[in-house]
Amino acid sequence: MAQPPLVSGPAGHDFKDRRSGLIVFGILAIFLGCMCALFVPLMFFGQAFSARTTGQPPDYRMILPSVMVYVVLAVGFIWLGAGSIMARRWARALLLVLAWMWLLLGVFTTGFMAVFLPQMLAVWQPDAGQLPEAARLIVVVVSMGFMGVVFVALPAAFILFYRSRHVKATCEARDPVPRWTDACPLPVLALSLALAFALVSLVTMLVAYNSVVPFFGRLLTGAPATALLVLMMVAWGYSAWATYKLKPAGWWVVTVGLVLFSVSAVLTFGRVDLIDLYQAMGYSPQDVRLLREFPLVRGQALTVITAVTMVPFIGYLITIKKHFRSVTGVRRP
Repeated sequence: MAQPPLVSGPAGHDFKDRRSGLIVFGILAIFLGCMCALFVPLMFFGQAFSARTTGQPPDYRMILPSVMVYVVLAVGFIWLGAGSIMARRWARALLLVLAWMWLLLGVFTTGFMAVFLPQMLAVWQPDAGQLPEAARLIVVVVSMGFMGVVFVALPAAFILFYRSRHVKATCEARDPVPRWTDACPLPVLALSLALAFALVSLVTMLVAYNSVVPFFGRLLTGAPATALLVLMMVAWGYSAWATYKLKPAGWWVVTVGLVLFSVSAVLTFGRVDLIDLYQAMGYSPQDVRLLREFPLVRGQALTVITAVTMVPFIGYLITIKKHFRSVTGVRRP
């Protein structure tokens, strides 16, 4: 297979033109966006079908957070895929950020399912009877293989491609005008975008989950919970803007907020029965009965998971603190 010819970049450095690769990965991103968009009507159909099966009216409010995630992913993948096909430097930066988030979340999710999926299958059995051991093994193997491809292999491929200096140089040569993604280091840009996404997620909590908030060993509901969620929305909104601008105050708000949230979650999940949480959030009696059988609602499993998952996030914040020492000049990823 012929190698791409060397091209002289704007700064005089030779690089391999990766235009073809940008088109291929852009088409793949658009395909993924279309798949995410397909899940939106499927979720409404599934909710309606479940309601007919149980004889209860469908509660579309409960699937609002998941619908929001799929809509954001669909729009994002399609938009960034088009940008990659056009070799836009902002698309390359954002796809690299998205791929890293995708991979880290995928590794955690895959590991989580590897531990808990066999236990879930053991307690979640069809009406016809218990699944045979061989059938459960097949379900686990197929599920883990699918997750390994979608949540690990695919984002890893995106990272390997878009982090290449040749891809970066190709985008800068074909899109020579500095873009908004060039004004912020990529690790900080990832944090800013994650905060913006968290802000949108908090809005859905107000609508979908009755404004229930774990708060230092108890569950806040009603007006106090709503006020706290609004305060968190203001804090995350400010932090999303301030971190992008490399303002140290934004870093401090995020760090202090995350530490407080971690302590609050650990104390709450260690003392509050999660069934009470699900009932306060508005889950149907049928869903609550099913959730009682899942391993995560028993013992201290969720407390341990919360504590363990917060450690790398805090470590990440400490790692990127160096970018907030100065807010002058233009930072490049």
